[in-house]
Amino acid sequence: MNQRFTEFFRISFIILISVSYAQAQSSFIPLNDDYYHLIDRLEIKRGKFTEGFHSAVKPFERKAVVALTDSILKEGDVPLTNRDWETIDYLREDSWEWAPKMVSTDSAHYNNLARLGWFRSPAVNKKRKFWEHAADLYSIHNKDFDLHFNFVTTNFLGKDNNTNSSLWFTGRGVEIRGMISEKLGFYTFVTDSQGLFPKFVRDFAPEFTFPGEGLAKKSIKNNSVDFLTARGYITFRPIKNINVKFGHDHNVFGSGYRSLILSDNSSPYLFLRLDTQLGRFKYTNLWTSMLNNDGNSWSDGLRGKKFAAIHHLSVNLTEKINFGVFEAEVFNRDSVGGGYDLNYLNPIIFYRYVESYIGSQDNALLGFDFRWLLGKKTSIYSQFVLDEFLTKYLFNGSKSWTNKYSFQLGGKYVDAFGIPDLDLQGEYNLVRPYTYAHKDGGRNYAHYGQSLAHPLGSNFREFVGIIRYKPTSRLSVYGTIMLANKGMDPNSTYNYGGDLQKNYETRRRVEDGDRDIDHKIGQGILTKNTYTDLRLSYSLAHNLFVDGRCLVRNVKSENVDFTQKSNVFSIAVRYNMAYRQQTF
Repeated sequence: MNQRFTEFFRISFIILISVSYAQAQSSFIPLNDDYYHLIDRLEIKRGKFTEGFHSAVKPFERKAVVALTDSILKEGDVPLTNRDWETIDYLREDSWEWAPKMVSTDSAHYNNLARLGWFRSPAVNKKRKFWEHAADLYSIHNKDFDLHFNFVTTNFLGKDNNTNSSLWFTGRGVEIRGMISEKLGFYTFVTDSQGLFPKFVRDFAPEFTFPGEGLAKKSIKNNSVDFLTARGYITFRPIKNINVKFGHDHNVFGSGYRSLILSDNSSPYLFLRLDTQLGRFKYTNLWTSMLNNDGNSWSDGLRGKKFAAIHHLSVNLTEKINFGVFEAEVFNRDSVGGGYDLNYLNPIIFYRYVESYIGSQDNALLGFDFRWLLGKKTSIYSQFVLDEFLTKYLFNGSKSWTNKYSFQLGGKYVDAFGIPDLDLQGEYNLVRPYTYAHKDGGRNYAHYGQSLAHPLGSNFREFVGIIRYKPTSRLSVYGTIMLANKGMDPNSTYNYGGDLQKNYETRRRVEDGDRDIDHKIGQGILTKNTYTDLRLSYSLAHNLFVDGRCLVRNVKSENVDFTQKSNVFSIAVRYNMAYRQQTF
């Protein structure tokens, strides 16, 4: 106990000393696919990368997003539609504390073109005010303290053909963010939620959890769930080029709808993150403490711990081409006393070397990502993750189980076919059997029983197509289609490589012969998944939306145990909360 207290004191002391010399600091924009596409669209139309952030490393700082809009306003040659001007207006209002410090364009021209007129320059040294800004219920803004307080809620009613009763959901809570003397940023988000979700969502969730969340109480009587969501962090800059962030939240690496490196699919986790940006280079170090949710990890009611050390280097080779490399180690030390292995705290060492040096059998992953902006209309992106391989089997056609890798290729096309505000996105993903898996839950690429990468885990091919169209100032149309072929296990004793929670040493022989070869994507019980989702979203006010949704999900298989068809219709009202996608 004394040792833990001493370590806590040391960490606290270091943070206090660092903050005393900190530079101006901003909080981060919560992950939200609809929101981040607006930022991505502006960057594509600008035709070059943003100076303040690298798009493959999320979330983004608020002041960096405002700086992007400021650059567009200064340059004056970006081909913006009326909806784009409204997006700039919206983004600046949402982070209004940074807007007046950066804008240096003709404000009258800007105000005339910002049709919705949501943005309003804050009054100087206003102590406190309700609804002073459209983005905040309550705010304080002066040179010493910046505070933004909001009520958040999502409520929906719907119907699923597989559920006798009506679907429903209600979540409500608060979101608080701000800065202390512009040196220490902070953020907290907490909601209490209950609901009855479609059957395929309930079936997808691991035991005692809910997709994207932590512990969930499930009612046997009516199949409803009850869960608490909480995220929070502090952030500061000890020097101009380094940002430090510590708390519970998600981190994402990638430019696509999915991420095969690190996504927000799992529940939030504890992390320490360092972002170092020097010109065209951005280097991210991420150290995490996660939960091992397998059946052997529980002790006196506590879930077993696992840890990850991840680093990602992003380089803008030109103002249009970005290339990134990453490495990750997932490990636990329950058998030798537990705790974080200090060997992985070195921020600039090759983790695979450390793994060999200490004689461990931790889970090492390597990979890269890529993005290319083309002609102010298009972006192309890709990811490749190598989990494990043996050189002698990689290219000899044996289809060895050790050929564990995943691949993504996608693109976005804005103002498609000359139609203003019509954006198209296509993405192809494949993950080989047994990728991301390991010998136990303490080393697989999962947190709280949920994949840290793709929600389908492994052993699948997938195509995702997305249409986004904004015909009016307040109405947005979203259409998503997902086609996936995935291999499933017939029961809990079989392991064909699609469930990364299972020990890869229990892999099954695909055909008569060696169980180590002839493994291919879709092996086991092949399921063909089709997912179609149409959503109309109408903005009543800033961050207040009404959503109408029609979803059709069809799973076909020769094994009737896996066949399922869902037709879901719902209507929702949400305020200051992201739309819950649930595309799996």
